Amino acid sequence: MRPIIGITTYVVPATFGVWHDLPAALLPCDYVTAVREAGGRAVLLPPDDQDADVLARLDGLVLAGGPDLEPGRYGAASEPLTESHPERDAGEFALARRALAMDLPVLGVCRGMQLLTVAAGGRLDQHLPDLVGHEKHRPAPGVYGELVARFAPGSRIEALMGDDRTVHCYHHQGVADPGTLTVTGWADDGTPEAVEDPDHRFVLGVQWHPEVVRDRRVFGALVAAASRAAP
Repeated sequence: MRPIIGITTYVVPATFGVWHDLPAALLPCDYVTAVREAGGRAVLLPPDDQDADVLARLDGLVLAGGPDLEPGRYGAASEPLTESHPERDAGEFALARRALAMDLPVLGVCRGMQLLTVAAGGRLDQHLPDLVGHEKHRPAPGVYGELVARFAPGSRIEALMGDDRTVHCYHHQGVADPGTLTVTGWADDGTPEAVEDPDHRFVLGVQWHPEVVRDRRVFGALVAAASRAAP
């Protein structure tokens, strides 16, 4: 059997045929395709803050991209350009913390990397352009930035990425303090682009979006770890 990979979702208004602005639990299908092409079976996880019991039925977890985290979760006040969805935070922090306690393989993508960082006691910068002086991480609405990252020698992400270090990103916030995680990747302006937890079997956060290019290196590593975890 293929390992079952849960992927967290958005809740946003959507239109289906004649039905307009219905609240919907969804996410870009790129995530589902990336998991399937890497050999996994994707299951969508809508926000749910009641418990994290669903993880007992999963072999791996993807914390997907999306809106900003609520800054109170890392002890900060919300700045003007921060747009958060506390109801999604509540469900995903429960999933992340339980998954880490279970040593379930976890991949955090963009927001998901930031969530892993905050769950590990870290903090975020709420608007990178104020710090780095450019918009290359999010050039325009709906346009991915393209950059060449550098990776820590001997890290998991360096081994996965090899010589092709070009990544596609879309974010305006970044990791200020990784907490108990280890930063293993950086943009040329010093912005953290990858975090890992070497004390777990597979915990990897990437600030970019590997799903949009169906990057089998990253998703394949998650599915391989989940295959070893599956009964």
